[in-house]
Amino acid sequence: MTFATWWRGDPLPDLAPLPTFSAHLSSDIHLISQVTNRPLEAITPRLQEGNRPYLAFMGEAPVAYGWVATQEGSISDLGMYFALPAGNCYLHSFRTLPAWRGQGIYPRLLQTIIQQEQSFERFWIGYMPSNIASGRGIQKAGFHVVSDLAFVKGRVCGITLFEKSERALASAAVFQLPVVSTT
Repeated sequence: MTFATWWRGDPLPDLAPLPTFSAHLSSDIHLISQVTNRPLEAITPRLQEGNRPYLAFMGEAPVAYGWVATQEGSISDLGMYFALPAGNCYLHSFRTLPAWRGQGIYPRLLQTIIQQEQSFERFWIGYMPSNIASGRGIQKAGFHVVSDLAFVKGRVCGITLFEKSERALASAAVFQLPVVSTT
């Protein structure tokens, strides 16, 4: 999994206007359940754990969603959990509904979250390197790619830094992994 970050004060690239686009934090658990196609019983624990759901709309139609972890992040498929340091949040579980893909909704949703979550200084997000569209959307939103998970025998053993920078080093601290190499 590749990690990218955006820090308060970094530029946000200008994105061409997308008529009728809007996005916001949502408290409508029934709509969240419907859009994410997850039962209410799966939504409530996320909210109780300090996760914040954002929904994106084109006009009145919900078209995408994503979550902001404020206390603890996880990559459950890898059995990886990490406490988030103060001032940091982890963006996860994003999806643009199939009929709305390719219109630039994802980077706009990410930028909306950055603009609305003023209490956070550092935003972190991960994506699978094979998910080229996700990586492109993250970078288009203004995130800087800094590191990748390292594996031994199918298990996470550390983190590979793409550069020797404060941001790359911070990724190792946030995800609580040892640096195994720097490319």
